[in-house]
Amino acid sequence: MSSASTNNDLGTTDVVWNLEDLYDSLQDELLQDDLDLCLQEAELLKEGCAGKLTELDPAVFARTVRRLERIQVNLGRIDTYAFLNFVTQVKNSEAGAFLQQSKEAASRVNRELVFFDLEWAKMDQESADRFLKAEDTAPYRHYLSNLRRYAAHLLSKTEETLLVELSPVGRDCWLTLFEKLMGHLEFGEEKRSEEEVLSDLYAGSREIRQKAAIELTEGLQSQLHILTHIFNTILSEKMIDDRLRSYPSWVSARNLSNELEDQTVEALVASTTERYDIVQRYYRFKKELMGLETLQDYDRYAPLDSLPDQLIPWQECREMVLEGFHAFSPEMADIATLFFEQKWIHAPLLEGKRGGAFAHPAVPDAHPFILVNYTGNLRDVSTVAHELGHGIHQYLAKEKGYFNSDTPLVLAETASVFAELLIFHRQLASLDDAAQRRAFICQKLESIFATVFRQISMNRFEKLIHNSRRDKGELSTDDLSTLWMESQQAMFGDAVTLGDHYRVWWSYIPHFLHTPGYVYSYAFGELLVLSLYRIYQEEGPAFIPKYLHLLSQGGSQSPYELLAPFNIDLNDSSFWQGGLQVIEEMLTEVERA
Repeated sequence: MSSASTNNDLGTTDVVWNLEDLYDSLQDELLQDDLDLCLQEAELLKEGCAGKLTELDPAVFARTVRRLERIQVNLGRIDTYAFLNFVTQVKNSEAGAFLQQSKEAASRVNRELVFFDLEWAKMDQESADRFLKAEDTAPYRHYLSNLRRYAAHLLSKTEETLLVELSPVGRDCWLTLFEKLMGHLEFGEEKRSEEEVLSDLYAGSREIRQKAAIELTEGLQSQLHILTHIFNTILSEKMIDDRLRSYPSWVSARNLSNELEDQTVEALVASTTERYDIVQRYYRFKKELMGLETLQDYDRYAPLDSLPDQLIPWQECREMVLEGFHAFSPEMADIATLFFEQKWIHAPLLEGKRGGAFAHPAVPDAHPFILVNYTGNLRDVSTVAHELGHGIHQYLAKEKGYFNSDTPLVLAETASVFAELLIFHRQLASLDDAAQRRAFICQKLESIFATVFRQISMNRFEKLIHNSRRDKGELSTDDLSTLWMESQQAMFGDAVTLGDHYRVWWSYIPHFLHTPGYVYSYAFGELLVLSLYRIYQEEGPAFIPKYLHLLSQGGSQSPYELLAPFNIDLNDSSFWQGGLQVIEEMLTEVERA
């Protein structure tokens, strides 16, 4: 079935976002006007404040921060428009050219502003306290304090300016190449998109799943020389950047960005890897349920026979999600409704559209946007709920302003995973048949495994490839594939047979390139949400305002401060084990059924 037919049958043909809330088109004169204003304002700030921050009156300093924020808002608006315009048409050369143009323009602006972060981060504590304690800077206190945490990792003004100047032709360029390459790739004789092939790995027919695995592998292998080079280049750039900035390990910069202590991440990773037995126990059980002698990698997401398999039209998906949200919080449902009614979502399958799904926060004076590739199965309903959770989080947090609304990645997954769980429990409650309930819980378990155990196994893969690149130099395709299999086999044990084709499946995962070190945030979010949901079940309605308040705070406080009202100790391994225990209880339930 063609993408057009699928879109027509599901009712997603016209579910496309309206980017006019940002700009009318690539020809909109406001685009160039905003770029010019950003550059002019940046030059004025540099002229008036560079080398003089400590001499400013606190009120003037606060105004300087507000002016900086306004510049970044305008740059963020342009960057958001350029990116969103590109990801639905990666084969469009004009869209790609403007994305690159916007990055180069942002580089010109940001080089003028390098002075602020450097002077502020390295300012003596007495002078800094004079600004931090002033009433005028109160809204920016956390943001400013956080900037100072980078003092030991900043270079000289000349070096920082040079790095900003070179950034459009550095890592960002390789990321754009990756997006273009994956957008152009066609899989199998039917020349399908990545999203269509990956969707078949969830098909009921083993023949279809095996065919999808082969087609995915063959498509990736056709470009593996380029993908390997992209990975090596980005690994190398991070190695150099970490060395120049004196970060002690490959993941230190990510932990700092997430505002987490190393011991918190270590507790999460250690607790999860210690329970790989849950994964292996489940897949041995699934092999028996399916009556298979061997459970192949492409069988992992095979639906059980009793799982409802009807296609869910877009309108029905919308009703299911909104009703689930409303049962928890009418305010949450009202915000989600805006995404459907105001055309903030892009849902159809299109040639040249990026695969996967995401929610983009845009800028506070606009609104978030959501991209999904909707194929109408139960998993896609969960994806829509997940991305709407992100969107609601971003919508609530925008009241904190641009600098304070950006939530640390580990908490950015909280609302999305919680939204998924709300819809899961609602859908489960509607099933009376015991076999259907078991199959539905199994599908949810597999989703949780993908979010917790698989992401931690990918974190272990990242650790291996970053450290190997630093110790041994350029990595071959075989090197990367061997390390991938090592990290994956540790999770699956002998419960799942990983075929030779699976060796290259590291190469299509964008998180490794876009945000190195990011993937543990998924596990963090899932295990946190399992604990929060248990608190919700215990507290009832009293939990809801605390939860919405958490979302509305964005990144205005550290994760430790934001979670304090819930009495959560992120450094206590027993906290993470508690979330893992919930997963094991779900497994025990399906085993007994």
